[in-house]
Amino acid sequence: MEIDVGRQGPFWDVMAGRAAPPPAAVTLGWELVAVDPEQGTIEVAFQAGEHLLNPVGVIQGGFLAAMLDDTLGPALVATLPDGKFAPTLDLHVQFLRPAKPGRLVGQGRVVQRGREVAFLAGELTGPDGKVVAVATATARIIDMPRPS
Repeated sequence: MEIDVGRQGPFWDVMAGRAAPPPAAVTLGWELVAVDPEQGTIEVAFQAGEHLLNPVGVIQGGFLAAMLDDTLGPALVATLPDGKFAPTLDLHVQFLRPAKPGRLVGQGRVVQRGREVAFLAGELTGPDGKVVAVATATARIIDMPRPS
């Protein structure tokens, strides 16, 4: 996928290599598959390795929730101008079936966006192509925090 290196902001700076990816995204094995900021949609993939397993051998639910948060958030952040960010205010996850290790794919979308608040939705599919979890979220659009 080709990235518009002229765009600025936290999402685009990471995609263009101007900033390091967030450590949480690295832990989850985050990879951009496709993004359409005009439509407010994104597709990402995660490499869910054995380090994310629970005692019964499937991906622990907290990691699935983190993957969904790291799908929905970037769907919105990719639409924002430089200097803006959108922390998640709430995240509602429904686990539909166990997720096995391997490549999981997240699809996220901006359902509605106002000046300060946005509503997001998405799903996460497992290596077998079946949906393993769905989520909705609310995010607040703010000025980018200054480093301390």
